Amino acid sequence: MLHNARVLDADWVPNDVIHRNAEKNRLRNALQPVLDGAQPQDVLVEGPSGAGKTCLARYTTAKLEEQALNVQTQYIDCWNHSNRYRVLLDLLEGIGPTHDIHRNTPQDEMLSRLERIDDPYVVILDEADQLADKDLLRELWSIPQLTVILIANREEDILNALDERVRSRLRSAMRVRFDQYHHDELVAILQARAEAALTPEAIDGPQLDQLADAAAGNARDAITFLRQAAQEAEWDGREAITSEHIRTAIPAARDNLRQRSLDKLSEDQRLIYDVLLEHGSLMPKEIHDRYTTRVENPKTKRTVRKYLRKLEHYNLVDVEWDRGSKRYHLVGVAGV
Repeated sequence: MLHNARVLDADWVPNDVIHRNAEKNRLRNALQPVLDGAQPQDVLVEGPSGAGKTCLARYTTAKLEEQALNVQTQYIDCWNHSNRYRVLLDLLEGIGPTHDIHRNTPQDEMLSRLERIDDPYVVILDEADQLADKDLLRELWSIPQLTVILIANREEDILNALDERVRSRLRSAMRVRFDQYHHDELVAILQARAEAALTPEAIDGPQLDQLADAAAGNARDAITFLRQAAQEAEWDGREAITSEHIRTAIPAARDNLRQRSLDKLSEDQRLIYDVLLEHGSLMPKEIHDRYTTRVENPKTKRTVRKYLRKLEHYNLVDVEWDRGSKRYHLVGVAGV
């Protein structure tokens, strides 16, 4: 039944990105000048999780490489690789061998190597608000051949941490705003993935509706649900996915998604999560007060609020209003 499991990986980039034509055109128009030897425009991509931001950015840069032999591109997940050394190393790996670079290599030397590139270099910095050293953006923007596509859930999560010089540069970037998918759009995305990954008639329309309903506008979740349902059917030795497979798959996939998000948290973000795990529903001030007792150099209240928004974007926490004040609690954890 399952003949191409890779297609059901949420990170797989399809041959076309459907239901994102306006966003596709804006991103293409920002980068298109490089094909004529001109300077492309930096881009800020923002929107909720699972809205197709990363998929479209990777699709667009892949097409760009197909059209121009001298253009190089690189993708960096700043949530997994947030520190300055790791980002610089990833950038250098995108343009050539890095076997002579190690932890003791001066980072100014690494930056100088980037500054010497001759060909256009388009870099995607996904989850850019997670960068530990925001000054790195200013240094990257000083490299003439380098164009940056920043991806974040909210523009202000990047802007608020930057000095005025970098903010001015970012304000001139092309904005590409993504909204959540509508139900019918999610169904179409799932249908396309199912046709590429599964045998004919392995899943029907009502079942795709069921998966799209559960995903609530989030394509990453929807695709993960479909993958899990296909695996459940395979394990069961069936030639088609049943409604029972879907009912089993959705909670299992949610647990998997939650664990993947937890594995990506920084030390401070994980401590904030653990505070809620231990104490249950809390207001931001209460979270900050308990968090500060667990770390030698605690982040500011403002940073903790930013971390809480990040946890909310990735469905690790939920927020409710209590007499005009926010109160946070964990999602999907029994007894919390």
